[in-house]
Amino acid sequence: MKLAIVANSAWYLQNFRLNLALHLREQGHEPIFIAPADGYENRLTAQGFAFHPWALSSAGTRPLQELRAVLALRRLLQELAVAAVLSYTPKGNIYSGLGVGRRGLRFLPNVSGLGRAFIEPGLLLRAVPLLYRLALRHAHRVVFQNEDDREHFLRLRLVARERTLRVPGSGVDLQRFQPAPPNGPARRFLMVARLLRDKGVHEFVAAARRIRAERPDCEFVLLGSSHSPNPSAVDAATLASWRAEGCVRHIEQVDDVVPELARADCVVLPSYREGVPRSLLEAAAMGKPLIASDVPGCRDAVRHGLNGLLCPARDAGALERALRQMLAEPPERLRQMGLAGRALMEQAFDERLVFAAYDRLLAPNAC
Repeated sequence: MKLAIVANSAWYLQNFRLNLALHLREQGHEPIFIAPADGYENRLTAQGFAFHPWALSSAGTRPLQELRAVLALRRLLQELAVAAVLSYTPKGNIYSGLGVGRRGLRFLPNVSGLGRAFIEPGLLLRAVPLLYRLALRHAHRVVFQNEDDREHFLRLRLVARERTLRVPGSGVDLQRFQPAPPNGPARRFLMVARLLRDKGVHEFVAAARRIRAERPDCEFVLLGSSHSPNPSAVDAATLASWRAEGCVRHIEQVDDVVPELARADCVVLPSYREGVPRSLLEAAAMGKPLIASDVPGCRDAVRHGLNGLLCPARDAGALERALRQMLAEPPERLRQMGLAGRALMEQAFDERLVFAAYDRLLAPNAC
C-alpha cells in the first residue's frame, strides 16, 4: 500500500516515525514522508524513502497562510495517489483530515498530545476543537497515545468511541536503549525537551537554582532545541542569563541522546501535558529513575513510587521537593527504580506493540 506519513517537521518524522516507516516498508508498504523541509529530510531520503516538502509554518496562525497549507497538502496527496494517510502533530492531523476530505483514503491520525491550544486558554482553544471535529469526520481510526486525551476528545464529541484506538505512545526501541550501569547517588538531573514554557522548563530552572544554592555538587542539565518558533519558547536573553548564573547547563539538540541519558542519574520532565513523552520512555528503558508532572501522558510512563516520582505541574516548589527526595534515596533504591522502569517498558511500551497496531489498521480487511 502506498501511504503518506505527515507531520509538521522533518525532524519530528526522522526522530519519532522513522522506525515505523522502516517496519511498514518491510511489510510491503510504500511509505512517503510529507513535512516542511528543515534539513532532516536528507536523513529520511538516505534511508531510501521519498520526501515531499510541504509549505507549512508550524507555529503560524494567519488564516490565509493556513488555508494555503491545507490546499497544498490536498494537492500533494492527490498527485501522489496514496491509499492511506498516517498523520501526527496537531496541525498534521487537522490539515491532513481537511485535505483528505471524502476521497476514500484510509486516514489514521495519531493524537500524540493535545498541543498548546488545549493547554493555554484563548481563541485557539475555541477554534481547534471545531477544526478537529471537521478533520476527523473521515478518519478510519483516531489513534490516541493516552487514555486522558481519548476521553477528552470523547467529551467534546470530536470522534465516536468506536472509531478510536489507544497505542502505547510512540513506543521505545528496546534494542537501542539498553540499561546503563547506575552512576551512584543521584546528582545529575537531566531534562530532555524543547525549551518551552509548556514543558515546565521555568519550574526546572527555579528548582535547580534553589537546590544548587545548598548542593553545588548537583548538576542540572537542559537538553533540547532553543530555536523553536513556538510562542512559549524561552528567549535567547533568558537562556543566556541562566547559563551565566550557572544554575543549569544547556546542551543544544543532539542526534543521539543515548550518551547523555547514560550519564544522567535521574531524568526529569515537569511538562504541563503530553501524549506519552518519548524522553521518559527512553530514559526508563535505560534504567533511569524519573521525575515528572502528574499530568496526562507523563503518568503513563511514571508509576509513582515504582520507577519514579510524580508531582503537581506548574509548581516549582513541588518539583524541588521531588528532586530533594530523589537526592536522598540510596543508590540501591535508585537501582530498583531503574529496574522497575525497564520492566515496565518491556511489558507495555515496546515499539513493536505500536507496529503491530498499525499492521492491523492497514490490513486489507480492516474496518
